[in-house]
Amino acid sequence: MKLSSFFAIFTVVLCRLGTINSQPLVPALFIFGDSVVDVGNNNNLETIVKANFPPYGRDFVNHKPTGRFCNGKLASDFTAENLGFTSSPPAYLSKNATGKNLLIGANFASASSGYYDETAKIYNTIPLSQQVEFYKDYQKKLVGIAGKSNASSIISGSVYLISDGSSDFVQNYYINPLLYKVYTTDQFSDILLQSYTKFIQELYKLGARKIGVTTLPPLGCVPAVITIFGEDSNECVQKANKAAISFNNKLNATSQNLQSKLSGLNLVLLDIYQPLYDLVTKPSDNGKLSISIQDPQLLHTFRKTRNL
Repeated sequence: MKLSSFFAIFTVVLCRLGTINSQPLVPALFIFGDSVVDVGNNNNLETIVKANFPPYGRDFVNHKPTGRFCNGKLASDFTAENLGFTSSPPAYLSKNATGKNLLIGANFASASSGYYDETAKIYNTIPLSQQVEFYKDYQKKLVGIAGKSNASSIISGSVYLISDGSSDFVQNYYINPLLYKVYTTDQFSDILLQSYTKFIQELYKLGARKIGVTTLPPLGCVPAVITIFGEDSNECVQKANKAAISFNNKLNATSQNLQSKLSGLNLVLLDIYQPLYDLVTKPSDNGKLSISIQDPQLLHTFRKTRNL
């Protein structure tokens, strides 16, 4: 399996399906995972992990928070647009997840969840195993809306996007002595990959055939990780980044094995590590920030602070 960019799944889908009368390129889009792709499921949970207040959503439609852990659209929103949908699949626990709105798919993601179910339980969010149960419930609703034959076509022809694993390390392993004192990062990665394997196999049994899975991002460059483990440095924590790279290599090997064993499965690994790492470590290569400061004293302070 070849590592691809985050949006490489577009290439796979476009090449295989082509454009059909400006209709969406696939019947529906199903999304599983954590805060990277959660569009509001956590709004409906008793959890402290929420994004339904400003400044979240300030650059989104109507400039209001929706539950997305972002100022604007998520990568999954852009994915839906590039596939030809006029809107993103609704959060499954939201009031919009009813009737014909479900024909374009559904989003089951929950911030602070992970491949390791215990991660979600710490924050009272939706573990991946429960997200699968919600998907099973969705399938029953879909049959009632579209009929059994149409539902089967939607399920097999759709794209499934998974973004998970970051919370397992950042919000559990690295701060939980019951884990980091018992397991090495490699051992913990193996535990996560066992859950990942089970999850992919379960989706496959339920009819999924086109699956895109994101790698871990550079965990050591996450602000919270730098703050807690950076030892008064503003640099990325290399130990955490090495753990992410190691996990991603194992994720690639595990995905190759799954694809070889599951007939008809198109499993694409989406590399978000390198693009994000380049953005953080080589910002000048990705555009230059221009700031105009008139006050000489303020300009001097700014230059000193930013080492300009």
